[in-house]
Amino acid sequence: MNDQWIDVCAVGEIDAEDVLRFDHGPHTYAVYRSAENEFFATAGLCTHENIHLADGLVMDHVIECPKHNGRFDYRSGKALGAPVCVNLKTYPVRVEAGRVLLAVTV
Repeated sequence: MNDQWIDVCAVGEIDAEDVLRFDHGPHTYAVYRSAENEFFATAGLCTHENIHLADGLVMDHVIECPKHNGRFDYRSGKALGAPVCVNLKTYPVRVEAGRVLLAVTV
């Protein structure tokens, strides 16, 4: 298996402490920009009830699911307490020439 780098968006399309939904093929991803201008990516759906995380609230490296307020550390994918108990899958992200790129396994 190899990683394929997919162009997600321009750096300026994601505000600091915000999240962007990105769909590619059958998969949905959530791409985050931290207050420190670092970029991260996780699976785009909450592990509790498959709700789109991009509709949630981002604060202090945490994404909060909009349905039941489940929280994850988006840097590691770690579930931070009930009702979520399954971690999110994370994906490598890099920035090149002002573009945010996401690595997906093909």
